[in-house]
Amino acid sequence: MASEWDWESGKGLLGIDDPAEWDAACERGESRLGTAAIGLALQCSLEEASPRIVRATQLPRPEQRRYAFTAAGTAARLNRELTPELYAVLRVEGPKGLAEDAINDTLSFVPFRKLPVWFKWRWVHATVRNKLEGWWLRSADAVEEAWRAGRGRRS
Repeated sequence: MASEWDWESGKGLLGIDDPAEWDAACERGESRLGTAAIGLALQCSLEEASPRIVRATQLPRPEQRRYAFTAAGTAARLNRELTPELYAVLRVEGPKGLAEDAINDTLSFVPFRKLPVWFKWRWVHATVRNKLEGWWLRSADAVEEAWRAGRGRRS
């Protein structure tokens, strides 16, 4: 119901379940389209929400684009897959930009077999990096403990 959505304050936009209302708000140039894209990800099918999320990632204001990428991550969490268009938007933005959390959500919630090749390489990269960092930290902790133990004996 349109009366539940306050485009000025953003109240109720996380509950938006009408893609046509989002489209109309986009045509009017409303400022909280990224927030509403999260609502579409929560309330609508992936097929309905995806084109609007993609469009929201192209909004001029960075904070609204950030919300759009949050919507992409939300879609990955809820659907355990994304559309080819959403994968493409995430790839273009890259892991160091606004899409970092959405990419991490995708890697966490979408099964490996459903990922496109680029995301499979990101998954391998992240897994190897995390494993190496874990080994490095455990090694550093072991060296520090040994140093403290050796230092304690000399005192």
